[in-house]
Amino acid sequence: MPKDVRNLLEDFKDEKIELSNDHQTKFTARLIEELHPKKTSFQWLYVAASIVLLLGLSITFYPTENIELIEPSKEISLGSISPEFKTIETYYTNSISLEISQLELSEDNKEIIDNYLVKLSQLTKEYKSLTKELNKGVNDAIIDALISNLQLRLQLLKRLKKQLKQLKNLNTKQNET
Repeated sequence: MPKDVRNLLEDFKDEKIELSNDHQTKFTARLIEELHPKKTSFQWLYVAASIVLLLGLSITFYPTENIELIEPSKEISLGSISPEFKTIETYYTNSISLEISQLELSEDNKEIIDNYLVKLSQLTKEYKSLTKELNKGVNDAIIDALISNLQLRLQLLKRLKKQLKQLKNLNTKQNET
C-alpha cells in the first residue's frame, strides 16, 4: 500500500546543520567537475607523430646518388604529326576501347572473343612497330599503314560484335524450341 509522506515526516526533527562559508563555491566546482570532466589533450601527440612521419618520408625518399636529368625521348606518334592525325588516332583508339568494353564474355562466346583478341594483339604489335618506323622518318606510306591498322582493329571488333549478336540470337532460338 502507498505510504503517506506526512506520516513519514512526523518523526523528522529539524536539526540545524550549519554549512561552511564557502559551501556554495565548493558545490559549484564539484558540480562542474561532475558534469564536464577534464579531457586530456593529445594535441602534442598528433604533432609528434606528424614530425616523425615527415622525417621518415624525407629519409626514405632523399636521393642518395647524383641525380641525372634524363630527357624524355621524343618519339613521334601519329597524333604528334598534326592535329588532324591526332583527331583520327584519338577517334579510333576511343572507338576500339569502347567496343572492347561493351563485349559480354560468357562460356558460349569465350573462344570466339579469345581468337579475336589474339588478332587484335597482333595488330597492336604491328602498330607499335609501324610507330617505331615512323620515328626513323615520317613517310606517307607509314602514316597510311597506321591509319589502316586502326581501321582494321575497329572493323574486327565490329565484326566480333556482330558474330556475338548472331550467336546470341541463335542460342535464344534454340532455347525457345
